[in-house]
Amino acid sequence: MVDRDLLLRKASDLEQYLGQLAEYRGVTVEQYRGDWKTQRIVERTLQLAIEVCSDIAGHVIADRRLRVPTTYAEAFEILGEAGILGAPTRDAMIRVARFRNILVHEYTRIDPALVMNVLQHHLQDLTAFLQAILRLA
Repeated sequence: MVDRDLLLRKASDLEQYLGQLAEYRGVTVEQYRGDWKTQRIVERTLQLAIEVCSDIAGHVIADRRLRVPTTYAEAFEILGEAGILGAPTRDAMIRVARFRNILVHEYTRIDPALVMNVLQHHLQDLTAFLQAILRLA
């Protein structure tokens, strides 16, 4: 059985990160590009939010004794295969996981337009993931 308390704690963390990110949704690409503090806040908070989703995915995978993922993105593929995530949410989370890798591993080449696109148009993907997962709790 999924550890309900753990899921709810992680869900609370994700909701907090999403709320913090929402404060920056009105920032333009130009403003973002010119303010290193905003860049750090947005990028690190996005990373934390995505990693919470990955943690949740890993917990559900372990609990259900599903195959072990080898990448962040594969964890969401597995949840899709198990019927826990619908195809649109699965696909969105795979893209988000790949974006996390850019944030973490290619931080010297991050495209501000890409970051702002995720911030302004894809936070709802994390919310959809959370809603799907909370059905398990």
